[in-house]
Amino acid sequence: MSQDAAPEKSLDEVMDEDARVLAEMGYTQELTRGMSAFSNFAVSFSIISILAGCITSYAIALRSGGPAALTVGWVVVGLFVTCVALAMAEVCSRYPTAGGLYFWAAKLAKRNRRVWAWYVGWFNFLGEIAVTAAIDFGCATTWMAFANLVWDVEVTPERVFLLFVAIIVVHALLNTFGVSLVSLLSSVSAWWHVFGTLIIVGALWILPDSHQSVSWTLTEYHNETGWTFAPYVLLMGLLMAQYTYTGYDASAHVAEETKQAQIAAPRGIVLSVVVSVVGGFLLLYSITAAIPDGSESGLTALAASETGLPPAQVFLDALDSPFTAKLLLFIVCVAQFFCGMASVTANSRMSFAFSRDNALPGSKIWARVNKRTGTPTNSIWFCVVLSILLASPALFNTTAYFAVTSIAVIGLYIAYVVPVLLRRLSSDFTPGPWNLGRWSPLIGWVAVVWVVLICILFVLPPASPITVDTFNYAPVAVLAVLVLATVMWFAGGRTHFMHGMKDEHTTKPLDEVV
Repeated sequence: MSQDAAPEKSLDEVMDEDARVLAEMGYTQELTRGMSAFSNFAVSFSIISILAGCITSYAIALRSGGPAALTVGWVVVGLFVTCVALAMAEVCSRYPTAGGLYFWAAKLAKRNRRVWAWYVGWFNFLGEIAVTAAIDFGCATTWMAFANLVWDVEVTPERVFLLFVAIIVVHALLNTFGVSLVSLLSSVSAWWHVFGTLIIVGALWILPDSHQSVSWTLTEYHNETGWTFAPYVLLMGLLMAQYTYTGYDASAHVAEETKQAQIAAPRGIVLSVVVSVVGGFLLLYSITAAIPDGSESGLTALAASETGLPPAQVFLDALDSPFTAKLLLFIVCVAQFFCGMASVTANSRMSFAFSRDNALPGSKIWARVNKRTGTPTNSIWFCVVLSILLASPALFNTTAYFAVTSIAVIGLYIAYVVPVLLRRLSSDFTPGPWNLGRWSPLIGWVAVVWVVLICILFVLPPASPITVDTFNYAPVAVLAVLVLATVMWFAGGRTHFMHGMKDEHTTKPLDEVV
């Protein structure tokens, strides 16, 4: 990666430069630039949240590949996701705006620019709504499991849903109070994840009497999927890691609130992934090595743990200390709360930008910025209400809920890869101050190929036999987004979306260039 050297600038010069870059992209500085480079990184790192994703999705890889998928699989996926992050970061440095992915697509496409931007934007928007719903519903589920473990509270779908609503409303309030509070809490979140992971890893190595061998932890294979072809089972097990490595586009969405955004935002994207790769591996390896019973029957029993979280069962069994197990689970609960808060932040900023370009119904309302707090208050509550509606099927049927939220990961990665692909097909892209130099083509194409591969994996059936409960609804969700976006385009999007925005190489409005 190369980064242009520049003399130190005063804070006013930095702010003026950020506003100038934003103006060149056709936007006025409206949001408050109160985020440091570390806070920008912290938002993405909090959404990836190894203490949330690795813990709540652990059972996916445990059943589909076992320890090998959990440990080696995490690293393999992490290396490829790092390539995706690097490729995205290079584009972000050139176009550091809250719109992020869809704006990049508009700038990089050779033809039909608004169409590319429209579909990328809708996949990004709905993907983030679904991710926010999934994170906070997962947070509520874990909190209820903790309450059941500590206070013997009965867990019911109604109680989980009410707790989910309470959590997401608190997240909306915290985001409403201003970017300074969000910046502070994001920084606290980053350190909570770092030290929380170290505490859990330390406890899992110090307290248990014995551990599984290195070879077992890295290579042991376990299969409860119903499929018999081992390579397929292991590939499906990789989805655990891929589900966790999402949301790092948040650094782009808060770019308009970040100082020296052309450097800080791309750094935030890349560092959030790299730190998660290392921290997640330490966490997953430590949990897996601490499994007391490594037999086939032992792993099957662990996957079916009454706690609903196999790592929580490992805490209980390996540490032989209920109090310590509860303490470690409490660390996870707090991390998940921070994760949801950061997701609401990124979601609302993307929605604000999308509305600013007249993409959503009622765009004028959602694009308003609260003059007192410098935050898109209306957009924050809009996203929260949509997330609650999206999660509401969980009251009646968890399968229906997972079917709806299956768009989360695949929708985001479709939105991630399109600008990267368009960047590779663009012959006149001018890199920003943070760029990949001569490594750009190799890293970019590796990123494109990887995302195509995982999008294929996302739509394949993860378990056999295929029933209503095991069916992979991701293709249905993707089709639904395509249909919705197409209907919205012809219903009005083609006449008002991104009108007046100037093309980078011409003085004509973007809609006249198409």
